[in-house]
Amino acid sequence: MKVLGLCCSSRKGGNSEILLNEALQGARQEGAEIELYSVAGKDIRSCDGCHACMKTGKCLIQDDMQDIFNKIVESKGLIFSVPSYYYGMAGVAKNILDRTTSLNQPNRTMANKVGSVIAVAASLGVADILKDIYFYFVGKQVLPANFVGAYGLEKGDVKNLPNGLKAARDAGRQVVKIAARGFEYPADIRGSAFGYGTWNK
Repeated sequence: MKVLGLCCSSRKGGNSEILLNEALQGARQEGAEIELYSVAGKDIRSCDGCHACMKTGKCLIQDDMQDIFNKIVESKGLIFSVPSYYYGMAGVAKNILDRTTSLNQPNRTMANKVGSVIAVAASLGVADILKDIYFYFVGKQVLPANFVGAYGLEKGDVKNLPNGLKAARDAGRQVVKIAARGFEYPADIRGSAFGYGTWNK
Protein backbone atom coordinates (compact mmCIF):
# COMPACT_ATOMS: atom_id res chain seq x y z
CA MET A 1 0.00 0.00 0.00
CA LYS A 2 1.32 3.43 -0.92
CA VAL A 3 0.65 6.63 1.04
CA LEU A 4 1.39 9.93 -0.68
CA GLY A 5 2.08 13.04 1.36
CA LEU A 6 1.50 16.31 -0.52
CA CYS A 7 3.28 19.22 1.14
CA CYS A 8 1.43 22.27 -0.15
CA SER A 9 3.91 24.82 1.18
CA SER A 10 6.39 26.78 -0.90
CA ARG A 11 8.77 26.90 2.07
CA LYS A 12 11.13 23.95 2.07
CA GLY A 13 11.64 22.30 5.43
CA GLY A 14 8.91 24.35 7.08
CA ASN A 15 6.31 23.39 9.65
CA SER A 16 3.97 21.80 7.10
CA GLU A 17 6.77 19.54 5.85
CA ILE A 18 7.94 18.66 9.37
CA LEU A 19 4.49 17.47 10.41
CA LEU A 20 3.93 15.67 7.11
CA ASN A 21 7.16 13.75 7.62
CA GLU A 22 5.89 12.67 11.03
CA ALA A 23 2.61 11.49 9.52
CA LEU A 24 4.40 9.53 6.83
CA GLN A 25 6.62 7.87 9.42
CA GLY A 26 3.46 6.79 11.20
CA ALA A 27 2.16 5.32 7.94
CA ARG A 28 5.44 3.50 7.41
CA GLN A 29 5.19 2.00 10.90
CA GLU A 30 1.99 0.33 9.70
CA GLY A 31 3.77 -1.16 6.68
CA ALA A 32 2.97 1.41 4.00
CA GLU A 33 5.26 2.53 1.21
CA ILE A 34 5.54 6.31 1.62
CA GLU A 35 6.38 9.29 -0.57
CA LEU A 36 6.60 12.97 0.28
CA TYR A 37 5.98 15.33 -2.62
CA SER A 38 6.78 18.99 -1.99
CA VAL A 39 5.32 21.70 -4.22
CA ALA A 40 8.26 24.01 -3.43
CA GLY A 41 9.78 25.11 -6.72
CA LYS A 42 7.15 23.30 -8.79
CA ASP A 43 5.05 24.73 -11.61
CA ILE A 44 1.43 24.14 -10.59
CA ARG A 45 -0.93 26.43 -12.44
CA SER A 46 -4.55 27.21 -11.67
CA CYS A 47 -7.43 25.52 -13.46
CA ASP A 48 -8.49 27.54 -16.51
CA GLY A 49 -12.04 26.19 -16.52
CA CYS A 50 -11.86 24.76 -20.04
CA HIS A 51 -13.88 21.67 -18.96
CA ALA A 52 -12.08 19.47 -21.50
CA CYS A 53 -11.25 17.02 -18.71
CA MET A 54 -14.93 16.42 -18.05
CA LYS A 55 -15.06 14.47 -21.31
CA THR A 56 -11.55 13.06 -21.57
CA GLY A 57 -10.41 12.70 -17.94
CA LYS A 58 -7.19 14.47 -18.91
CA CYS A 59 -6.05 17.96 -17.99
CA LEU A 60 -4.69 19.88 -20.96
CA ILE A 61 -2.39 22.07 -18.87
CA GLN A 62 1.15 20.70 -19.12
CA ASP A 63 2.93 21.42 -15.85
CA ASP A 64 4.09 19.56 -12.74
CA MET A 65 0.49 18.69 -11.90
CA GLN A 66 0.70 15.90 -14.47
CA ASP A 67 3.19 14.13 -12.19
CA ILE A 68 0.95 14.68 -9.16
CA PHE A 69 -2.03 13.15 -10.97
CA ASN A 70 -0.10 9.91 -11.49
CA LYS A 71 1.15 9.83 -7.90
CA ILE A 72 -2.39 10.30 -6.57
CA VAL A 73 -3.78 7.54 -8.76
CA GLU A 74 -1.04 5.14 -7.66
CA SER A 75 -1.64 5.79 -3.94
CA LYS A 76 -4.22 4.34 -1.58
CA GLY A 77 -3.66 6.94 1.14
CA LEU A 78 -3.34 10.72 0.74
CA ILE A 79 -2.13 13.21 3.33
CA PHE A 80 -2.39 16.90 2.47
CA SER A 81 -0.23 19.23 4.57
CA VAL A 82 -1.38 22.80 4.04
CA PRO A 83 -0.27 26.13 5.51
CA SER A 84 -2.62 29.03 6.13
CA TYR A 85 -1.91 32.19 4.15
CA TYR A 86 -4.21 35.12 4.99
CA TYR A 87 -6.55 32.89 7.00
CA GLY A 88 -7.15 30.30 4.30
CA MET A 89 -5.32 27.55 2.44
CA ALA A 90 -2.24 28.43 0.41
CA GLY A 91 -3.11 29.16 -3.22
CA VAL A 92 -1.08 26.25 -4.59
CA ALA A 93 -3.13 23.85 -2.45
CA LYS A 94 -6.34 25.19 -3.97
CA ASN A 95 -4.81 24.83 -7.44
CA ILE A 96 -4.15 21.15 -6.74
CA LEU A 97 -7.69 20.54 -5.51
CA ASP A 98 -9.23 22.29 -8.51
CA ARG A 99 -7.06 20.48 -11.02
CA THR A 100 -8.02 17.03 -9.68
CA THR A 101 -11.38 17.55 -11.37
CA SER A 102 -9.75 15.61 -14.21
CA LEU A 103 -9.47 12.48 -12.04
CA ASN A 104 -12.97 11.43 -13.06
CA GLN A 105 -12.52 8.14 -14.89
CA PRO A 106 -12.98 4.63 -13.44
CA ASN A 107 -9.26 3.88 -13.72
CA ARG A 108 -8.17 7.42 -12.73
CA THR A 109 -10.16 8.39 -9.69
CA MET A 110 -9.77 9.38 -6.06
CA ALA A 111 -12.80 7.39 -4.95
CA ASN A 112 -12.19 4.98 -2.05
CA LYS A 113 -8.77 6.36 -1.20
CA VAL A 114 -8.22 7.41 2.40
CA GLY A 115 -7.36 11.01 3.15
CA SER A 116 -6.01 13.05 6.03
CA VAL A 117 -5.22 16.74 6.43
CA ILE A 118 -2.55 18.61 8.34
CA ALA A 119 -3.31 22.32 8.65
CA VAL A 120 -0.71 24.76 9.96
CA ALA A 121 -1.28 28.41 10.83
CA ALA A 122 0.36 31.18 12.79
CA SER A 123 -3.03 32.12 14.25
CA LEU A 124 -6.29 31.82 12.28
CA GLY A 125 -7.03 29.60 9.29
CA VAL A 126 -6.77 26.03 10.54
CA ALA A 127 -10.53 25.44 10.76
CA ASP A 128 -11.18 26.84 7.29
CA ILE A 129 -8.53 24.62 5.71
CA LEU A 130 -9.94 21.54 7.41
CA LYS A 131 -13.51 22.39 6.42
CA ASP A 132 -12.65 23.05 2.79
CA ILE A 133 -10.57 19.92 2.30
CA TYR A 134 -12.99 17.62 4.10
CA PHE A 135 -15.81 18.92 1.88
CA TYR A 136 -13.46 18.21 -1.03
CA PHE A 137 -12.99 14.65 0.25
CA VAL A 138 -16.76 14.18 0.25
CA GLY A 139 -17.00 15.39 -3.33
CA LYS A 140 -14.19 13.09 -4.44
CA GLN A 141 -15.51 10.15 -2.38
CA VAL A 142 -12.32 9.94 -0.36
CA LEU A 143 -12.71 8.17 2.99
CA PRO A 144 -11.66 10.58 5.76
CA ALA A 145 -9.11 9.80 8.44
CA ASN A 146 -8.33 12.15 11.31
CA PHE A 147 -6.76 15.60 10.94
CA VAL A 148 -4.04 17.62 12.63
CA GLY A 149 -4.28 21.34 13.38
CA ALA A 150 -1.05 22.98 14.51
CA TYR A 151 0.20 26.47 15.19
CA GLY A 152 3.61 27.81 14.28
CA LEU A 153 5.08 30.90 12.65
CA GLU A 154 8.82 30.46 12.40
CA LYS A 155 10.32 27.47 10.64
CA GLY A 156 10.59 24.60 13.10
CA ASP A 157 8.11 25.94 15.65
CA VAL A 158 6.05 22.74 15.48
CA LYS A 159 9.01 20.74 16.78
CA ASN A 160 8.11 22.24 20.15
CA LEU A 161 4.63 20.68 20.01
CA PRO A 162 5.11 17.07 21.16
CA ASN A 163 1.37 16.41 21.12
CA GLY A 164 1.16 17.79 17.59
CA LEU A 165 3.99 15.57 16.40
CA LYS A 166 2.33 12.54 17.96
CA ALA A 167 -1.03 13.50 16.44
CA ALA A 168 0.60 13.62 13.01
CA ARG A 169 2.14 10.17 13.45
CA ASP A 170 -1.20 8.82 14.65
CA ALA A 171 -2.98 10.32 11.63
CA GLY A 172 -0.54 8.57 9.30
CA ARG A 173 -1.10 5.28 11.08
CA GLN A 174 -4.85 5.76 10.89
CA VAL A 175 -4.76 6.32 7.12
CA VAL A 176 -3.15 2.91 6.66
CA LYS A 177 -5.42 1.15 9.16
CA ILE A 178 -8.58 2.49 7.51
CA ALA A 179 -7.32 1.70 4.01
CA ALA A 180 -6.53 -1.85 5.10
CA ARG A 181 -10.20 -2.38 5.99
CA GLY A 182 -11.15 -2.10 2.32
CA PHE A 183 -14.20 0.15 2.70
CA GLU A 184 -15.69 1.34 -0.59
CA TYR A 185 -18.51 3.59 -1.70
CA PRO A 186 -21.36 1.56 -3.23
CA ALA A 187 -20.83 1.21 -6.97
CA ASP A 188 -24.22 2.71 -7.82
CA ILE A 189 -23.37 6.08 -6.22
CA ARG A 190 -19.80 6.45 -7.36
CA GLY A 191 -19.26 9.70 -9.15
CA SER A 192 -22.48 11.20 -7.77
CA ALA A 193 -21.23 12.69 -4.51
CA PHE A 194 -21.49 16.37 -5.42
CA GLY A 195 -24.07 18.16 -3.30
CA TYR A 196 -26.83 20.34 -4.67
CA GLY A 197 -28.16 23.64 -3.43
CA THR A 198 -31.56 25.24 -3.26
CA TRP A 199 -31.18 26.53 -6.83
CA ASN A 200 -32.03 23.01 -8.06
CA LYS A 201 -35.61 22.30 -9.05
